[in-house]
Amino acid sequence: MKKKVLQISNYYTPHIGGIEQTCQYLSEGLKDEYEVKVICFSEDKETKVQETNGIQVIKPGVFLSVARQDLSFSYFKHLHKVIKTWKPDVIHFHYPNPFVTALLLPIIPRSTKLYVQWHLDITKQKKIYPFIKPFETMLLKRADLIAPTSPNYRDSSKPLFPFRNKTTILPSAIDIQKLNVNTGDIETIQRIKDKAKGRKIVFFIGRHVLHKGIQDLIKAEQLIKNDCYIFIGGVGPITDEMKAICKSNRVEFVGRLSDQEKKCYYYAADIFAFPSYTKAEGFGLTLAEAMYCNAVPVTYTIEGSGVNWVSLHEVTGLEVPNRNVAEYAKAIDELLSDDKKRNDFAEAAHQRIVENFTIEKEILNLKNNIRNYYELYNNRWYGVYWYTSYNFNKTTVS
Repeated sequence: MKKKVLQISNYYTPHIGGIEQTCQYLSEGLKDEYEVKVICFSEDKETKVQETNGIQVIKPGVFLSVARQDLSFSYFKHLHKVIKTWKPDVIHFHYPNPFVTALLLPIIPRSTKLYVQWHLDITKQKKIYPFIKPFETMLLKRADLIAPTSPNYRDSSKPLFPFRNKTTILPSAIDIQKLNVNTGDIETIQRIKDKAKGRKIVFFIGRHVLHKGIQDLIKAEQLIKNDCYIFIGGVGPITDEMKAICKSNRVEFVGRLSDQEKKCYYYAADIFAFPSYTKAEGFGLTLAEAMYCNAVPVTYTIEGSGVNWVSLHEVTGLEVPNRNVAEYAKAIDELLSDDKKRNDFAEAAHQRIVENFTIEKEILNLKNNIRNYYELYNNRWYGVYWYTSYNFNKTTVS
């Protein structure tokens, strides 16, 4: 009989987001070996139970959102029901999700294994974090295994520090099949290059919020000496403000892009600008996508973030001191003027993603985590497993 895995995420497709994308990839990747269900918040007030690619997804309706946390009157009822009647063997909990943490802790059976995938520390909600922290600590104490997405994040996270003996790295990942070039893509890529009129291309894509660093890129553009053309993709609350302060005729805001369009911009680009500057950028899925498509990244040094583990300085791209706009512009200039270095980095970046950060590898790692836990736990070796897992995962991905 297949074991049952209940995935708990903030949202699920069609909602767009890195955590939601990861949850979907893992849910669909597990279903050949496990029975899988998902519970998450609805996109609106309506409660829905949907079948998505063979996965039942339960979406309790939302009545309010506070500090980026949705609240739901019916969530507890649906969560309690699926745990009591379906009896999952493993609950795979995608954190942060403090409201659901408080609902889950009183009702999770002792026999159910709790696997916490730690995507981010809570850093922005400083005023309410003291109220969240006790539940967060209880979640980590109850967890059988905690999986941050990079060793950088594990080693810098204050909440995780007391629980390092039961952590294992589960890197986020991308679906490279969606990034391979199709026949129709070649024409689109060429049209993008034509808009640049033969100049080398710098590309940015992301939600237009402050921590993504779009304002730093606009400032850096004024200091870039080599001729280039900069495409800025995405939208967000500061889009109009950014357009207002950008006076350059070599910068073009291209708005919201479909996955197909985004892929073509990656391939057209010579350089991928990734100026995020806080730990709110825990990993960087768009960074990984760009690297797979041979766009060489320029990043900031972000203490504790997985960004500087995904892209390695002077190996797959360039990394400069955090918020140093002059150095950021200098790094872009260096890559624009040195074709050999840029091409070598592009090749290394592509290879790093293929070897370490594909969804197939993430699914395999998760399956091994679950399988090894049960095998070793049943043989009463779980204490040794945590120790060896922690030390092994310090060096699994270089």
